[in-house]
Amino acid sequence: MSLEILTSSRLTPIQHGFFTRKGGASSGVFSGLNCGMGSSDQKEMVTINRDRVASAMDVDALARVHQVHSADVLVVDAPQHEMQKADAMVTNTPGVALSILTADCQPVLFADRDNRVIGAAHAGWRGALDGILENTIEAMVGLGAKRESISAVIGPTISQQAYEVGPEFLDAFLTESHESERFFTKGNGDRFLFDLPAFGLSRLEGAGIRHAEWTRHCTYSDPDRFYSYRRSTHKKEADYGRLISVIRL
Repeated sequence: MSLEILTSSRLTPIQHGFFTRKGGASSGVFSGLNCGMGSSDQKEMVTINRDRVASAMDVDALARVHQVHSADVLVVDAPQHEMQKADAMVTNTPGVALSILTADCQPVLFADRDNRVIGAAHAGWRGALDGILENTIEAMVGLGAKRESISAVIGPTISQQAYEVGPEFLDAFLTESHESERFFTKGNGDRFLFDLPAFGLSRLEGAGIRHAEWTRHCTYSDPDRFYSYRRSTHKKEADYGRLISVIRL
């Protein structure tokens, strides 16, 4: 089975892709293109999967970071031999492919096509609330990007209908701004449903990004195409696969 790669016209002609789980070598609960070295999948299978992604992006290796739900951004000019802790990368170096892993969180790819600067961010609720998207944009500007020229695309992520949270989760957002209440709707009992991609788009707009969109793919509701941490938890599976999203100059 060939790889399935989702793209956006907002980022073209910059080479990029939100990869689904199709076309991979992994089996069992990881069946497909699991690219998470931190999973309990067989390492040789994950290596094969990552090599297939690198080949699809016309590079020998993928730049990556040790993602920790932070707001930290790394400027890179080559794939790292030792992963540093961060949740986004930016570069203006041709041939460098930035890769981000997700399994419900937002993978966000950025490009200033005119000034040839790109970025990739892992934006879960914690990182998005703490400023990972804004920090990625600032780092791109530091490399010569113009804020008004940056486009950003949120790839497959969990949708509001599948993202049930408790009152303490809502409180974390209201502590920062009561305007965040608009991203929540009432669920069952004391539960709420949180709209993560709408929150991400709002943060991008607030940071001055005029061209931003979500691909409108829900990771939770489409098990044939996407891995989902929350779905795996609900099914009481031992582990879950990680999707990969990549952009390169």
